Formats: sequence, structure tokens, C-alpha cells
Amino acid sequence: MAADSGAFTNEDSESGEEEGKHVKPFTPEKAKEIIMSLQQPAIFCNMVFDWPAQHWTAKHLSEVLQGKQIRFRMGTKRTDTAPQFETTCSYVEATLEEFLTWNCDRSSISGPFRDYDHSKFWAYADYKYFVSLFEDKTDIFQDVMWSDFGFPGRNGQESTLWIGSMGAHTPCHLDTYGCNLVFQVQGRKRWHLFPPEDTPFLYPTRIPYEESSVFSKINVVNPDLKRFPQFWKARRHMVTLSPGQVLFVPRHWWHYVESIDPVTVSINSWIELEEDHQARVEEAITRMLVCALKTAENPHDMRAWLNPTEVEETSHEVNCRYLNGAVSAFFDHYGTSKVVETQALSTDGEYVIKEELNVHNHVEGAQTSSHSLTLGTVKQEAASPFGPDLVPVIPGSQEPPSERGGMFESDGEDFVGKNGKRFGKLHCTKRQRMMSESENAVVEQMASNSTVAPSQTFISTDDLLDCLVNPQGTWILST
Repeated sequence: MAADSGAFTNEDSESGEEEGKHVKPFTPEKAKEIIMSLQQPAIFCNMVFDWPAQHWTAKHLSEVLQGKQIRFRMGTKRTDTAPQFETTCSYVEATLEEFLTWNCDRSSISGPFRDYDHSKFWAYADYKYFVSLFEDKTDIFQDVMWSDFGFPGRNGQESTLWIGSMGAHTPCHLDTYGCNLVFQVQGRKRWHLFPPEDTPFLYPTRIPYEESSVFSKINVVNPDLKRFPQFWKARRHMVTLSPGQVLFVPRHWWHYVESIDPVTVSINSWIELEEDHQARVEEAITRMLVCALKTAENPHDMRAWLNPTEVEETSHEVNCRYLNGAVSAFFDHYGTSKVVETQALSTDGEYVIKEELNVHNHVEGAQTSSHSLTLGTVKQEAASPFGPDLVPVIPGSQEPPSERGGMFESDGEDFVGKNGKRFGKLHCTKRQRMMSESENAVVEQMASNSTVAPSQTFISTDDLLDCLVNPQGTWILST
């Protein structure tokens, strides 16, 4: 009778504990709610323990890919103050097996890495899209399960693979599209992140040009503060991402990422946002301007300003088609409303009436409709999503406290809500100081591009293109 009484036995207890270990801390719906609302970087823990991709070490992938050639970016282990943009790197076509052999620091190595001393160089297979890398092994896409974060059907097909040696890194930049989820598979990576409102202090540039990436002129791990004096005001958020963790990077957060273990493997996916429809039009306009100006300046050396990741043709005709496509997609998404006359550029330079739409109202609606953690939510501690399974990335600094005093000195932890607004101890007077000092940063950025005396300043095409990421700086060109 005891067996049928429903009594809770020790075996039941052990079974319950075992099940509890395999329960994810967030449902897909809750995870997506956090991702679509939180505007502060955070680390998800205990969300991917059952993903087959957790076993994707570089050694395992070398066996899966069976000798497939991959392009590696080769950079130097140097410590100067200039960023290592991809335009300054060299490239090697090699297999993962050859990479792993070279990474073992075998001095007598032959093959594709023979010209690169392991003690002086790092290698990075970055931006490797699954659909290209595993084109004949599409079943492997299912090993990545972004559906656990509230995106049904999203898997490796919408993901990118990153494999690097110690020291491999991406220069500091922001992504103009979407937000980012990054799953760390093997080794550790150190992330240096900066909020969108600190953009003027990062000295942004569109050269080298890459669609959807705005680079910083600064090597954030070894900054030249004489040339970029405003950088010390930027609020660095630093975190080390370990295997089994997933980092959420909100829209427009700057990031510099470096491998700090002998071999690192990461998988990421950029999550589309409502704002991307307008951003794609802006990027198309930027593409036209950059290509037109830089090609006119030097039509025979595109490598100097075009990122190697840009493989599409950059002719004016192609760029016009790209722009018109982005504008049409924007209109198709928002649909028709009140009549507003708009124009689209044709390939012969003439303007044609394209469609009559009320774009302004839709754009405002898109910006206000995206979910956010409001001030009211912040006041309710119980509503905070943070805890042992969602760890916020908070500000941290490598500079001495004396260099970071003043308006960014923290006297309490602030919560970051929509549009980067900080709720807490950042007072109105400090916001006003941020505005004025941002303008100073723009002026200094323009000055940093030239060593000519102010009275003899020469406005280069790079200076002009800086206005794309510093709209406040356009007045400088007319003074």
C-alpha cells in the first residue's frame, strides 16, 4: 500500500533535483522579452547546456569540415596605439587542421602559415557564415538553438562562426543593424563595451568602409590620449565571456573583442529590430557617398578604404539599385498612410516619383513601440531580470581613478533603459555637460585627422565622411 500512497520518497527527491538541474532559468518568451527591452549588456547563464553546439571545439570542427579551406585574418601581436583594421591585415587560406598545427607553435611548420611566426602573429577566422561554411552539411544548423531565446526556427542558418588564436581581435566598432547574441563555445574572450551615448568620445569613422559597421579611430586597449583626449570620458564596460555563456549586446553598443586563450570558438546571431528598416536606408546612402568620394579620390586603390569583407561591386549603378531596394523595402514594411511625396534616385542621376507615404509617423511609431524597461519598472526591484542567471555588465575601468573623475565618476549603479537613458544618479547638470563635451569631441576629432595648423586646415574626404557619424560636426566644414 505504501507504494501506492503517493508518499514522497528519497528517490523522488533525487529525481526532482536531477530534473531541476536541467530546467532553464528563462522560458523562450521571457528571454525574448528581456532581449527586446534591455539596453544594457548582460550575460545569460545556464541557457545552452543542451545545445549540441556546446561541443564545437576547433578540433571537432576540423573533423566536421574535413579539409575545407577557410580564410584567416593575420594580425601582429603589437602594442602600438593604432587600431589593426582589416585593411592593414594579411590573409591566409588554410584548413582548421593546419591552423591548429600552427597554433601549437611548431617552429618547423610548413604550409600556409609558414611565413607567420606564431610568437609574433595571431590568426582569426571571423565572420564565417554557416550557410557558406557548412553548405553541404545543412543538418548541422540544428545544433544551434536560438529558439531557446524566443526566436522560433532560428538556428545556425542565421549564425556566424568565429575561431581565433590568442590575441586575435576585432577593432572597436558598433553594428548599425540589430542587437547581438554571442555564444562562447571554447576558450575565453574579453569584451570591452561602450554605450551609444559615448559615441563622440570614441571618434567614429566610416573608413575603412564596411556596411553596417562604424569603426572607432582608437585602439581602446592602448589609446593615444594626446590625439584622442576625449576618450578617457568613455564609460568602459568590460567582461570576460566563458564557455557556456551567452552575451547580449544591445543595439549600437560599441565593442572591442579579444581572444585571451590559445583557441577560442564563438557563435553569434544578429537579431533584427524594427529600427533596422530605416537604418538600411541610411546605410545605403552612406555607401553611395563613401564609394563616390573615395573612388573619385583614388579609383585604383580601393583596398586602402574598403574593408575586405565587402565583396559586392561598388559601382554607382549597383549602389543606386541597392539604395532604391532599401527604400522600397522600407515603404513595403510600413505600408501606405497619409500622402507624403517622396523621391528615389535613378541610375542616371535623375529623380523619379516613387510612392506617396507617410514615413515620418511610421518611423516615430517604430521608435516608440519597441519595448523598454521604463523608469517605473526600475523602481520595482522585483521586476528586475538580473540574478545569478542574467548578470549585467557594469562599468569598469582600466585607467587610474584620477583620470576618470568628474562627470562619469560613479557614486551608485545606474540602470540603463531605452535609447541609452540612464536612470539613477546622473543628474540634469551632468547631462548638459555631456552635450557640450560631446560637441568638443567632434571638434577635436576633426582636428585629429590633420597635422596642419588650424589656419591652414585641409578638409580631406575622410573629414567629410566623418560628418556621416557626427551630424553635429557639419558646421565645421562651413567655418
